[in-house]
Amino acid sequence: MLADAGLAVVKSGVRMPRMNSVMERWIQTCRRELLDRAPLWNQHQLLHTLLEFESFCNGHRPHRTLHQGAPLRPLSEPITEPGWIGHLKVHRRDRLGGTLHEYQHAA
Repeated sequence: MLADAGLAVVKSGVRMPRMNSVMERWIQTCRRELLDRAPLWNQHQLLHTLLEFESFCNGHRPHRTLHQGAPLRPLSEPITEPGWIGHLKVHRRDRLGGTLHEYQHAA
């Protein structure tokens, strides 16, 4: 049935207990932050939404294990001057019609 739908089954490795937990965590995050909030009408829209979410997760979304960095983005320099925090300007960019938000320092 899966092959008829164009899906391939990927079996988890032997004695790799973290493999399933990593994917389950990603699926949980995807459902909670994206699919529960976005109405999807067809497969094309679903694929576009998932590609956009993947790009968002790897390029912008902060990850705790990477010290609030993203996998494809280097860590920015920390602000050490207390006076700079009061003058900090942040720019927000909406993705997927406002479902996802990206924040960055404004120039």
